[in-house]
Amino acid sequence: MLRKITLALLAMTMAAPALAFEPTRPVEFVVTSGPGGGTDNFARTVQSIISKHKLMKAPVVVTNKGGGSGAEGFVYAAGYKGDPYKLTFGTNNEYLLPSVADVPYAPEDLTPVAALALDEFIVWVNGESKFNNIKDFVAAAKAEPKAVQFGGSQSKDTDQILVSTIAATAGAEFRYIPFKSGGEAAVQLAGGHIDANVNNPNENRGQWQAGMVKPLCVFRPDRFPKGTAVHDGKGWHDIPTCAEAGLAIDSYRMPRTVWLPAGVEDDVVAFYRDVLKKVSETPEWADYVAKTSQTSKFMAGDDFNAYQTADRENVRKVLQREGWLVK
Repeated sequence: MLRKITLALLAMTMAAPALAFEPTRPVEFVVTSGPGGGTDNFARTVQSIISKHKLMKAPVVVTNKGGGSGAEGFVYAAGYKGDPYKLTFGTNNEYLLPSVADVPYAPEDLTPVAALALDEFIVWVNGESKFNNIKDFVAAAKAEPKAVQFGGSQSKDTDQILVSTIAATAGAEFRYIPFKSGGEAAVQLAGGHIDANVNNPNENRGQWQAGMVKPLCVFRPDRFPKGTAVHDGKGWHDIPTCAEAGLAIDSYRMPRTVWLPAGVEDDVVAFYRDVLKKVSETPEWADYVAKTSQTSKFMAGDDFNAYQTADRENVRKVLQREGWLVK
């Protein structure tokens, strides 16, 4: 009788599914930017939503490692292969940086979990600029090559890639001036020290409200949703898309992404994916994307992989044309 009970218990144990992963100690959010940057705000918003809605029992610790345009954070996280307690927050810089810089990690050293939003890009000029539309702006650049100065965050990164795309599409030549951040580029434009930048809406919102800068067009497939006015009776919806304004670039966006180290189990990825999906469905997340004028778009699994593939191919064309690819 005892042998039968033992065998029955053994059978039940073998048939029982393995328990799904759930963190039992603090989870580190590795932020690939400095404090106050867009990626930092992204990670801390996710942290606060998880805490408020109790989406995870384990506490979260945020660590900023933004050196080398974010490479510091990715290298750090890649060194913890198989560790389910390192969640890294970035953009498409995870898979773009190794193409333009000699960094000690490869995209495959991290596991994609999800993307939660898309950052939009806008062509901005000084508030007193003579340009009121993208056609006149491009025409001036074509008439006097390299006279128009574009400022942006970092070199060979998202901003400069977009400026290069604008130049190639329009048949114009610009002079690109790199700054440490989009915030610095915004200050330089507001002060009239550069002619334009391609900052995301949140980076130039304050200057637009004060009339110090003005938008010419946005690189998205359709206009922003209607909302409240920002300056002089105009809001984000009043900004034309670049395609409709005469610059044939349908869309240019940057994903807000989350990664785990390579070698983690599938149930670890599934756990964090599900937590992040719940985050993206909260009112607080809706408020965050509205305030920052991002587009909420949750991508995981095949959708996220397909997005990365297309993004890499498009960017690689620019890098090859400019000679920026690491040999």
